[in-house]
Amino acid sequence: MAKQLKVGVIGVGGIANTHMPGWATSEYTEVVAGSDVDPKILSDWGKKYEVKRLYDKSEELINDPSIDIIDVCTPSSYHEALSIAALKAGKHVLCEKPLAPTPEAVRHMIAARDASGKLLMTAQHMRFQGESKAMKAEILTGALGNIYHARGWMLRRAAFPGRTSFVQKRHSGGGACIDIGVHVLDLTLWLMGNPKPIAVSGVSRTELAKNPKVFTVWGGANPPEGWDVEEFASAFVRFENGATLILEVSWLLHHDTPGEDRQIWLYGTDGGAHLPKCEIFQTNVETKQLYNRTLQLTKDINPPHAQECIEFAQAIVEGKPSPVPPEESLQVMSILDGVYRSQEAGREIRLD
Repeated sequence: MAKQLKVGVIGVGGIANTHMPGWATSEYTEVVAGSDVDPKILSDWGKKYEVKRLYDKSEELINDPSIDIIDVCTPSSYHEALSIAALKAGKHVLCEKPLAPTPEAVRHMIAARDASGKLLMTAQHMRFQGESKAMKAEILTGALGNIYHARGWMLRRAAFPGRTSFVQKRHSGGGACIDIGVHVLDLTLWLMGNPKPIAVSGVSRTELAKNPKVFTVWGGANPPEGWDVEEFASAFVRFENGATLILEVSWLLHHDTPGEDRQIWLYGTDGGAHLPKCEIFQTNVETKQLYNRTLQLTKDINPPHAQECIEFAQAIVEGKPSPVPPEESLQVMSILDGVYRSQEAGREIRLD
Protein backbone atom coordinates (compact mmCIF):
# COMPACT_ATOMS: atom_id res chain seq x y z
CA MET A 1 0.00 0.00 0.00
CA ALA A 2 1.34 3.44 -0.92
CA LYS A 3 2.39 5.57 2.03
CA GLN A 4 0.32 8.70 2.46
CA LEU A 5 2.99 11.35 3.13
CA LYS A 6 5.53 12.12 0.43
CA VAL A 7 8.88 13.55 1.55
CA GLY A 8 11.33 15.77 -0.31
CA VAL A 9 14.85 16.29 1.09
CA ILE A 10 16.86 19.47 0.51
CA GLY A 11 20.61 19.10 1.06
CA VAL A 12 21.34 15.40 0.68
CA GLY A 13 25.11 15.24 1.18
CA GLY A 14 25.45 14.96 4.96
CA ILE A 15 23.01 14.65 7.87
CA ALA A 16 20.15 13.77 5.50
CA ASN A 17 21.52 10.24 5.32
CA THR A 18 20.75 9.72 9.02
CA HIS A 19 17.13 10.75 8.37
CA MET A 20 16.53 8.26 5.56
CA PRO A 21 16.10 5.18 7.81
CA GLY A 22 13.41 7.03 9.75
CA TRP A 23 11.42 7.98 6.67
CA ALA A 24 11.75 4.37 5.46
CA THR A 25 10.67 2.92 8.82
CA SER A 26 7.64 5.17 9.29
CA GLU A 27 4.38 3.57 8.21
CA TYR A 28 3.29 6.95 6.83
CA THR A 29 6.19 8.31 4.75
CA GLU A 30 8.04 7.76 1.52
CA VAL A 31 10.94 9.86 0.20
CA VAL A 32 10.13 10.74 -3.41
CA ALA A 33 12.47 13.63 -4.22
CA GLY A 34 15.75 15.29 -3.36
CA SER A 35 17.63 18.49 -4.12
CA ASP A 36 21.26 19.57 -3.73
CA VAL A 37 23.61 22.19 -5.15
CA ASP A 38 26.19 19.49 -5.95
CA PRO A 39 25.03 17.42 -8.97
CA LYS A 40 27.28 14.43 -8.19
CA ILE A 41 26.20 14.21 -4.55
CA LEU A 42 22.59 14.44 -5.66
CA SER A 43 23.00 11.74 -8.29
CA ASP A 44 24.82 9.38 -5.92
CA TRP A 45 22.18 9.89 -3.22
CA GLY A 46 19.38 9.22 -5.71
CA LYS A 47 20.97 5.96 -6.78
CA LYS A 48 21.65 4.86 -3.21
CA TYR A 49 18.06 5.36 -2.06
CA GLU A 50 16.37 4.72 -5.41
CA VAL A 51 14.88 8.22 -5.55
CA LYS A 52 14.13 9.20 -9.13
CA ARG A 53 12.93 12.79 -8.80
CA LEU A 54 16.09 14.90 -8.41
CA TYR A 55 16.10 18.70 -8.54
CA ASP A 56 19.16 20.94 -8.86
CA LYS A 57 17.03 23.87 -7.70
CA SER A 58 15.37 23.71 -4.30
CA GLU A 59 12.43 25.86 -5.37
CA GLU A 60 11.41 23.22 -7.90
CA LEU A 61 11.24 20.59 -5.16
CA ILE A 62 9.40 22.95 -2.82
CA ASN A 63 6.79 23.67 -5.46
CA ASP A 64 6.27 20.02 -6.39
CA PRO A 65 2.54 19.59 -5.59
CA SER A 66 2.90 15.92 -4.73
CA ILE A 67 5.20 16.55 -1.75
CA ASP A 68 3.76 16.83 1.76
CA ILE A 69 6.92 17.14 3.91
CA ILE A 70 10.12 19.07 3.26
CA ASP A 71 13.20 17.84 5.17
CA VAL A 72 15.71 20.72 5.29
CA CYS A 73 19.27 19.42 5.78
CA THR A 74 21.36 22.31 4.45
CA PRO A 75 23.92 24.45 6.34
CA SER A 76 22.30 26.59 9.01
CA SER A 77 22.26 29.94 7.25
CA TYR A 78 19.89 28.61 4.59
CA HIS A 79 17.29 27.12 6.96
CA GLU A 80 15.14 30.22 7.31
CA ALA A 81 14.54 30.96 3.63
CA LEU A 82 14.00 27.33 2.62
CA SER A 83 11.67 26.53 5.52
CA ILE A 84 9.56 29.65 5.01
CA ALA A 85 9.27 28.94 1.28
CA ALA A 86 8.20 25.37 2.04
CA LEU A 87 5.61 26.48 4.60
CA LYS A 88 4.21 29.05 2.15
CA ALA A 89 3.94 26.23 -0.41
CA GLY A 90 1.76 24.30 2.03
CA LYS A 91 4.33 21.76 3.22
CA HIS A 92 5.10 20.49 6.69
CA VAL A 93 8.77 21.15 7.54
CA LEU A 94 11.32 19.16 9.49
CA CYS A 95 14.43 21.35 9.69
CA GLU A 96 17.85 20.33 10.96
CA LYS A 97 19.26 22.05 14.01
CA PRO A 98 19.59 24.90 14.65
CA LEU A 99 16.19 25.95 13.40
CA ALA A 100 17.92 29.19 12.37
CA PRO A 101 21.09 30.97 13.55
CA THR A 102 19.30 33.97 15.11
CA PRO A 103 16.18 34.51 17.23
CA GLU A 104 14.82 36.96 14.66
CA ALA A 105 15.01 34.31 11.94
CA VAL A 106 13.25 31.77 14.18
CA ARG A 107 10.45 34.27 14.79
CA HIS A 108 10.04 34.68 11.04
CA MET A 109 9.72 30.90 10.70
CA ILE A 110 7.15 30.72 13.50
CA ALA A 111 5.10 33.42 11.77
CA ALA A 112 5.23 31.43 8.52
CA ARG A 113 4.20 28.30 10.44
CA ASP A 114 1.22 30.15 11.93
CA ALA A 115 0.12 31.47 8.53
CA SER A 116 0.42 28.06 6.87
CA GLY A 117 -1.32 25.90 9.47
CA LYS A 118 1.40 23.27 8.94
CA LEU A 119 3.81 21.67 11.41
CA LEU A 120 7.37 22.96 11.87
CA MET A 121 9.89 20.95 13.88
CA THR A 122 13.57 21.26 14.68
CA ALA A 123 15.50 18.00 14.32
CA GLN A 124 16.89 17.96 17.85
CA HIS A 125 17.69 14.26 17.74
CA MET A 126 19.10 13.99 21.29
CA ARG A 127 15.57 14.33 22.69
CA PHE A 128 14.79 11.04 20.96
CA GLN A 129 17.58 8.99 22.54
CA GLY A 130 16.43 6.25 24.89
CA GLU A 131 18.12 7.68 27.97
CA SER A 132 16.72 11.15 27.26
CA LYS A 133 13.17 9.85 26.97
CA ALA A 134 13.58 7.76 30.12
CA MET A 135 14.92 10.68 32.14
CA LYS A 136 12.18 13.03 30.92
CA ALA A 137 9.52 10.49 31.92
CA GLU A 138 11.08 10.19 35.38
CA ILE A 139 11.24 13.96 35.83
CA LEU A 140 7.57 14.26 34.90
CA THR A 141 6.72 11.98 37.86
CA GLY A 142 8.19 14.64 40.16
CA ALA A 143 11.30 12.64 41.08
CA LEU A 144 13.53 15.72 41.15
CA GLY A 145 10.98 18.17 42.52
CA ASN A 146 11.65 21.75 41.43
CA ILE A 147 14.77 21.88 39.23
CA TYR A 148 16.58 25.05 40.32
CA HIS A 149 20.04 24.56 38.77
CA ALA A 150 21.61 22.69 35.88
CA ARG A 151 24.97 22.21 34.21
CA GLY A 152 25.39 21.12 30.63
CA TRP A 153 28.51 20.74 28.56
CA MET A 154 29.54 19.29 25.23
CA LEU A 155 33.31 19.36 24.96
CA ARG A 156 35.49 17.97 22.19
CA ARG A 157 39.19 17.37 22.24
CA ALA A 158 40.76 18.14 18.83
CA ALA A 159 37.50 17.52 17.00
CA PHE A 160 36.29 20.42 14.91
CA PRO A 161 34.33 19.76 11.70
CA GLY A 162 36.80 20.50 8.93
CA ARG A 163 34.38 21.92 6.37
CA THR A 164 33.74 25.53 5.41
CA SER A 165 30.00 24.98 5.92
CA PHE A 166 30.75 24.75 9.67
CA VAL A 167 33.57 27.25 10.20
CA GLN A 168 32.54 30.13 7.95
CA LYS A 169 29.83 32.26 9.52
CA ARG A 170 28.17 33.06 6.18
CA HIS A 171 27.21 29.38 5.92
CA SER A 172 26.86 28.30 9.55
CA GLY A 173 25.77 31.39 11.43
CA GLY A 174 28.24 30.56 14.20
CA GLY A 175 30.73 28.04 15.52
CA ALA A 176 30.65 25.56 18.40
CA CYS A 177 27.59 27.29 19.90
CA ILE A 178 25.55 26.75 16.76
CA ASP A 179 26.91 23.29 15.94
CA ILE A 180 26.96 21.46 19.28
CA GLY A 181 25.86 24.01 21.87
CA VAL A 182 22.38 23.86 20.38
CA HIS A 183 22.27 20.12 21.16
CA VAL A 184 23.19 20.14 24.83
CA LEU A 185 21.31 23.37 25.54
CA ASP A 186 18.09 22.15 23.92
CA LEU A 187 18.23 18.86 25.82
CA THR A 188 18.97 20.55 29.14
CA LEU A 189 16.16 23.09 28.75
CA TRP A 190 13.72 20.35 27.73
CA LEU A 191 14.57 18.31 30.84
CA MET A 192 14.18 21.44 32.98
CA GLY A 193 10.71 22.02 31.55
CA ASN A 194 11.73 24.91 29.27
CA PRO A 195 11.68 27.76 31.80
CA LYS A 196 11.80 31.24 30.26
CA PRO A 197 15.39 32.59 30.04
CA ILE A 198 15.77 36.23 31.09
CA ALA A 199 19.53 36.92 31.20
CA VAL A 200 22.83 35.57 29.88
CA SER A 201 26.43 36.29 30.80
CA GLY A 202 28.75 34.55 28.36
CA VAL A 203 31.97 34.43 26.39
CA SER A 204 32.68 33.07 22.91
CA ARG A 205 36.31 32.74 21.88
CA THR A 206 38.75 31.31 19.37
CA GLU A 207 41.96 30.38 21.18
CA LEU A 208 43.32 27.26 19.50
CA ALA A 209 41.93 27.11 15.97
CA LYS A 210 44.65 29.29 14.41
CA ASN A 211 47.46 27.50 16.22
CA PRO A 212 49.58 25.57 13.64
CA LYS A 213 50.02 22.75 16.16
CA VAL A 214 46.27 22.12 16.29
CA PHE A 215 44.59 19.40 14.23
CA THR A 216 41.24 17.61 14.13
CA VAL A 217 40.88 13.87 14.61
CA TRP A 218 38.24 14.00 11.89
CA GLY A 219 40.93 14.64 9.28
CA GLY A 220 42.98 17.65 8.27
CA ALA A 221 46.02 19.14 9.96
CA ASN A 222 44.96 22.78 9.83
CA PRO A 223 41.69 24.72 10.08
CA PRO A 224 39.92 25.36 6.77
CA GLU A 225 40.40 28.72 5.05
CA GLY A 226 38.20 31.56 6.15
CA TRP A 227 37.55 30.34 9.72
CA ASP A 228 35.68 33.19 11.42
CA VAL A 229 33.59 31.53 14.16
CA GLU A 230 34.12 30.63 17.81
CA GLU A 231 35.58 27.31 18.91
CA PHE A 232 34.68 27.73 22.62
CA ALA A 233 31.87 29.32 24.60
CA SER A 234 30.64 29.34 28.17
CA ALA A 235 27.65 31.00 29.78
CA PHE A 236 25.66 31.55 32.94
CA VAL A 237 21.91 31.75 32.31
CA ARG A 238 19.16 32.98 34.63
CA PHE A 239 15.48 32.08 34.21
CA GLU A 240 12.23 33.80 35.12
CA ASN A 241 11.39 31.09 37.69
CA GLY A 242 14.70 31.67 39.55
CA ALA A 243 16.51 28.65 38.08
CA THR A 244 20.06 28.93 36.74
CA LEU A 245 22.18 27.08 34.17
CA ILE A 246 25.90 26.83 33.40
CA LEU A 247 26.74 25.96 29.79
CA GLU A 248 30.10 25.04 28.23
CA VAL A 249 30.80 24.00 24.63
CA SER A 250 33.98 23.53 22.62
CA TRP A 251 35.34 21.90 19.47
CA LEU A 252 38.94 22.23 20.67
CA LEU A 253 39.83 21.88 24.33
CA HIS A 254 42.74 20.31 26.19
CA HIS A 255 40.25 18.10 28.00
CA ASP A 256 40.92 14.68 29.51
CA THR A 257 38.33 12.84 27.40
CA PRO A 258 39.22 11.80 23.84
CA GLY A 259 36.58 12.67 21.26
CA GLU A 260 33.51 14.13 22.93
CA ASP A 261 32.36 14.56 26.52
CA ARG A 262 28.65 15.38 26.81
CA GLN A 263 27.12 15.63 30.27
CA ILE A 264 24.01 17.12 31.83
CA TRP A 265 23.55 17.55 35.58
CA LEU A 266 20.18 18.54 37.03
CA TYR A 267 19.64 19.64 40.64
CA GLY A 268 16.16 19.73 42.15
CA THR A 269 14.53 20.10 45.55
CA ASP A 270 13.83 16.35 45.77
CA GLY A 271 16.73 14.88 43.81
CA GLY A 272 19.43 15.27 41.20
CA ALA A 273 20.13 13.53 37.91
CA HIS A 274 22.83 12.89 35.34
CA LEU A 275 22.90 12.09 31.66
CA PRO A 276 24.16 10.04 29.90
CA LYS A 277 24.59 7.80 32.97
CA CYS A 278 20.82 7.93 33.45
CA GLU A 279 21.29 8.15 37.22
CA ILE A 280 19.08 9.81 39.83
CA PHE A 281 20.43 10.92 43.23
CA GLN A 282 18.11 11.17 46.25
CA THR A 283 18.11 11.06 50.04
CA ASN A 284 16.02 9.33 52.71
CA VAL A 285 15.57 11.56 55.72
CA GLU A 286 14.18 8.74 57.91
CA THR A 287 17.21 6.49 57.48
CA LYS A 288 19.70 9.31 56.89
CA GLN A 289 20.85 7.58 53.71
CA LEU A 290 22.03 8.84 50.35
CA TYR A 291 21.13 6.61 47.44
CA ASN A 292 21.54 6.53 43.69
CA ARG A 293 19.44 4.63 41.20
CA THR A 294 20.07 3.96 37.52
CA LEU A 295 17.23 3.85 35.01
CA GLN A 296 17.35 0.54 33.16
CA LEU A 297 16.44 0.80 29.48
CA THR A 298 14.85 -2.38 28.18
CA LYS A 299 12.63 -1.17 25.33
CA ASP A 300 14.09 -1.13 21.84
CA ILE A 301 14.17 2.29 20.19
CA ASN A 302 15.17 3.41 16.73
CA PRO A 303 18.34 5.49 16.27
CA PRO A 304 17.44 9.03 17.37
CA HIS A 305 17.84 10.62 13.93
CA ALA A 306 15.38 8.07 12.61
CA GLN A 307 13.00 8.31 15.57
CA GLU A 308 12.57 12.07 15.17
CA CYS A 309 11.35 11.56 11.59
CA ILE A 310 8.98 8.79 12.66
CA GLU A 311 7.44 10.89 15.44
CA PHE A 312 7.14 13.96 13.20
CA ALA A 313 5.16 12.00 10.61
CA GLN A 314 3.01 10.45 13.32
CA ALA A 315 2.19 13.89 14.72
CA ILE A 316 1.05 15.06 11.28
CA VAL A 317 -1.22 12.06 10.74
CA GLU A 318 -2.67 12.14 14.25
CA GLY A 319 -3.14 15.92 14.33
CA LYS A 320 -0.79 16.38 17.27
CA PRO A 321 1.57 19.31 17.99
CA SER A 322 5.13 19.35 16.71
CA PRO A 323 7.32 17.00 18.82
CA VAL A 324 9.89 19.82 19.05
CA PRO A 325 7.93 23.09 18.99
CA PRO A 326 9.78 25.98 17.33
CA GLU A 327 8.92 28.15 20.34
CA GLU A 328 11.31 25.97 22.36
CA SER A 329 13.96 26.35 19.67
CA LEU A 330 13.47 30.11 19.99
CA GLN A 331 14.46 29.84 23.67
CA VAL A 332 17.63 27.97 22.68
CA MET A 333 18.62 30.50 20.04
CA SER A 334 17.81 33.46 22.29
CA ILE A 335 20.31 32.13 24.83
CA LEU A 336 23.03 31.40 22.25
CA ASP A 337 22.51 34.81 20.65
CA GLY A 338 22.79 36.22 24.16
CA VAL A 339 26.20 34.55 24.54
CA TYR A 340 27.45 36.32 21.42
CA ARG A 341 25.97 39.67 22.50
CA SER A 342 27.39 39.29 26.01
CA GLN A 343 30.86 38.61 24.59
CA GLU A 344 30.61 41.74 22.47
CA ALA A 345 29.31 43.92 25.29
CA GLY A 346 31.49 42.46 28.05
CA ARG A 347 28.55 42.17 30.45
CA GLU A 348 25.34 40.28 31.21
CA ILE A 349 22.63 40.62 28.57
CA ARG A 350 18.91 40.81 29.29
CA LEU A 351 16.78 38.74 26.92
CA ASP A 352 13.49 39.80 25.33
